[in-house]
Amino acid sequence: MSENKIYNIDEIMKMLPHRYPFLLVDRLEIEETGVKGIGLKNLTMNELFFQGHFPNNPIMPGVLQIEAMAQTAGCIVMSADENYAENKRSVLFMSVDGVKFRKPVRPGDQLKMHLEKIKERRNIFVFKGVSMVDDQIVSEAELTAMII
Repeated sequence: MSENKIYNIDEIMKMLPHRYPFLLVDRLEIEETGVKGIGLKNLTMNELFFQGHFPNNPIMPGVLQIEAMAQTAGCIVMSADENYAENKRSVLFMSVDGVKFRKPVRPGDQLKMHLEKIKERRNIFVFKGVSMVDDQIVSEAELTAMII
């Protein structure tokens, strides 16, 4: 079932406990509630991590690309709960597998994290994720998380 519901930053901040400078999803498009969606992060030179990684060649750290995917997966899970803001549930990252970094992500890029749930067992969820810039894959991973 295709929904294409868009969540803005205010709604995302109700889903996730993260705040600046660690909130890495600016917008979310749910393609299938609780199953599939696209997170978006607009990157500017003002990101704190670009100041030190690296000053003369700024690139987004791979671990933050994975974190952005994990936050997107968390939002997808939370989108299945109509009362996500009131229920105070959290998504905790458990593991990451099959990580690959293919191209650098730089200031001015728009990072799109495509995530799809591939397994669910009680409160444990496994997502397959691919991050893209300009329709080119920059990173990918399989993420496991738990709702508490």
